[in-house]
Amino acid sequence: MDTNERLKQMLTERGWTEYKLSKMSGLSESTVGNIFRRNTVPSVITLEAICKAFGITLSQFFCESNMVELTPELQELFDSWSILTPEQKNAALQMIKAMHSD
Repeated sequence: MDTNERLKQMLTERGWTEYKLSKMSGLSESTVGNIFRRNTVPSVITLEAICKAFGITLSQFFCESNMVELTPELQELFDSWSILTPEQKNAALQMIKAMHSD
C-alpha cells in the first residue's frame, strides 16, 4: 500500500475529513488537500505531524500487519513487567490467568 492510500484508509477508519486532519495535525488545509488532490507524497515532517494527529508512530503508519498500540496504561504495564525477575513474571502471569478464568 502506498503512502496516500494508507492516509485515505486511516481517514476512513476514523471517519475524519481532510479538514479535521488539517486541524488535528496543525497542517494547513492546502497542504493536506495537495496530498490527496495532487497525489503528492508528504515529507517526513508532514507525515510525522499527521501520525501525531492520528496518535500513532511512523512505524505504526508503515506497518502492514496488526500492530499493538501501546497506550499509556499498556506502557506502564510493560515497563513494570520488564523489571521483574523470571519468578515474579511467572507469579504475575499465573495471577492474571487465574483472574481470567473466573
